[in-house]
Amino acid sequence: MDRYSQILQELIKNTGLEGASLVSADGLPISSVLKPGMEEDRIAAMSAAILSLGERVSEELAKGTLEQITIKARDGYVILTGVGTDAVMVVLANNNAKAGSPSYGDQKGSRET
Repeated sequence: MDRYSQILQELIKNTGLEGASLVSADGLPISSVLKPGMEEDRIAAMSAAILSLGERVSEELAKGTLEQITIKARDGYVILTGVGTDAVMVVLANNNAKAGSPSYGDQKGSRET
């Protein structure tokens, strides 16, 4: 198990997240801890595309540097955060994520990576 996988597993264990993935800015998976049946390659590609689009929207609308994108769905959240300029941290949280806000775990994981 690589260092990133260990960090992601610890993040999931400590926060109650459902999954986490570290993705290159080009949309390639670096490391993931996901539920069976989730396709790491597809998640990586979609996540990088969403973050790129979010960055362009944020700049175009003069809102400054994008910090995070949160997708709220009926059964939980998908949170994307840039990690430097080379990677994206993606976390999956249910509606009962610890710390009151699903973004807590994502910020913690981003600092560690």
